[in-house]
Amino acid sequence: MSEPIHTRPDISYADYLALDQILSAQRPRSDEHDELLFIVIHQASELWLKLSIHELAAAREQIARDDLGPAFKMISRVSRIQGQLIQSWDVLATMTPSEYHAIRPHLGQSSGFQSHQYRMLEFLMGAKDAAMLAVHEGTAAHADLAAALAAASLYDECVRLLKRRGFDVPAERDWSEVHVADPAIVAAWAVVYRDPEQYWDLYELAEKLVDLEFRFQQWRFAHLKTVERIIGFKPGTGGSSGASYLAKALEGSFFPELFQVRTGL
Repeated sequence: MSEPIHTRPDISYADYLALDQILSAQRPRSDEHDELLFIVIHQASELWLKLSIHELAAAREQIARDDLGPAFKMISRVSRIQGQLIQSWDVLATMTPSEYHAIRPHLGQSSGFQSHQYRMLEFLMGAKDAAMLAVHEGTAAHADLAAALAAASLYDECVRLLKRRGFDVPAERDWSEVHVADPAIVAAWAVVYRDPEQYWDLYELAEKLVDLEFRFQQWRFAHLKTVERIIGFKPGTGGSSGASYLAKALEGSFFPELFQVRTGL
């Protein structure tokens, strides 16, 4: 006799996506028309950040296993997510300075600077700064962020991969420190770029990372210009310095050797 077919209980679109919870999570603190826009943009961004962390954490694991095919797909997906995040600033930029200042008193000390998911994404990609943990002191996210600070980043795993492939690179270091460009790593990537056919998977990995950083920096730049457009150069909420902090973040690089190598090719 054949086994009975077990069907899942009926589940609706709204139930599957928990729409009741999601759509009731917007709770404006004022009667201002534009506050809902502000809330939705930031909540949607946090969902995209959650997916980005999910994808890049998995990509890091695949690279550690020398299984680069799935990692390529995951990194590319995050690059496309960055496109969505960049476009979100276009929507928020429809808010004028007067409209923002009408809702600003209702924000209290809340600030995007306090986003633990954004910090997690930075740590995962390699922008380590132990001082940033203080922002999250006393929160539920602090322990996870501290663990991420001490763990190998996505790029650290790429450097370890180079070492396993026979390149003379320093593969072990204090993971809690920001990665500083190393001439030996630049030289290793130069070998890859000069002979892409021999090192095709490493070459493709490098280009996936470059695309990821390019998109991430475009997102940061769009954020900066949106802030300048709406509040100018005033300090941000929550104690952040506003536009000046965002501008400084653009000076760094997650994968510095991959940009330095281009100069010598």
